[in-house]
Amino acid sequence: MKKSIFVLLSFIILSAFNIFASENNKILIDQTADLGMTFYWDTLSSSGILEKNGHQITFRIDDPLIVLDNSAMSITDAPTMEDGIIKVSGDFLSTAEQYFKDREEGNGFKIGAILIDPGHGGKDPGASGTIKVDGKQVKVQEKDVVLNIGNLLCSKLKSNYPDKQILMTRSTDKFLQLNERTEIANNVKLGPNEAIIYVSIHANASLDKKSSGYEVWYLSPGYRRTVLDKNSTEEDKSLFSILNSMMEEEYTTESILIAKFIMDGLEAQIGKDSKARGIKAEEWFVVRNSKMPSVLIEVGFVTNEKEAANLNSKAYLQRTAAGIYNGISAFVTHFERSRGFTTKND
Repeated sequence: MKKSIFVLLSFIILSAFNIFASENNKILIDQTADLGMTFYWDTLSSSGILEKNGHQITFRIDDPLIVLDNSAMSITDAPTMEDGIIKVSGDFLSTAEQYFKDREEGNGFKIGAILIDPGHGGKDPGASGTIKVDGKQVKVQEKDVVLNIGNLLCSKLKSNYPDKQILMTRSTDKFLQLNERTEIANNVKLGPNEAIIYVSIHANASLDKKSSGYEVWYLSPGYRRTVLDKNSTEEDKSLFSILNSMMEEEYTTESILIAKFIMDGLEAQIGKDSKARGIKAEEWFVVRNSKMPSVLIEVGFVTNEKEAANLNSKAYLQRTAAGIYNGISAFVTHFERSRGFTTKND
């Protein structure tokens, strides 16, 4: 199963709780500190997480099943809650300590691959507009704009991240079906503890010729999808829906973070030459069918004369590619420094 970040949506550090180990009445938060662990707790779901060096153990109250790094399960004594106090046995603590000890040599999670997907191509030009250049009519086509940006972005990523797979769905004027693009994404081979992110690049169009600006889209949190291989929970098929839901939430929050970083990067590079239309949620095919954190960028409107002229300018495309690159780079740094763990408030 592909590794990714486990996102702590509503989790908060247990600083306001009195946590005791039931066998010797020691405060668990002190125990976890001594063992180099971090403890998170979600009161709504009555579940918690122990985290150390990019690895995690997820547990629920009154449930002997614990989830290890979101990919395997183990059985131990069930945590209990009495009068708002969470108690665990010595066996529970020993199991957690041993699991983390066995993985001390690991380096945590990293971004192993970045896939760039320039939209349209070949017989599918996408949106188009017309501008005048030296008195001549010039057609500005989406497929050309996004391919140029994609190639510039790919080159910069390869130069600065030689240790990662920097991939493109197309690097030439080639036609690809939508399902071919997501199949490429979903079949990238990753190493242990490696994650992949998917960045689809498009240009916009509108009947309103005054419409302008750039925006970044992520998959609507309300859309339900299967992101795990159904064979990944062979030990207990009934756990599949739980693990799949956990991974879905993880991908959604990662996608929002990527979108935010890219939007910030574009704003810094483009400045007043175009307007930021914000980050938005939608169920685009390429983001709903890619089993990883994914975003779709609309770099501007080819139907707006001024913006089409910008998108026909090599200098402007270089700035756009730089903005996207800076956003991706910020996310990679954030992700790898946090060893694969992020929160929505970071």
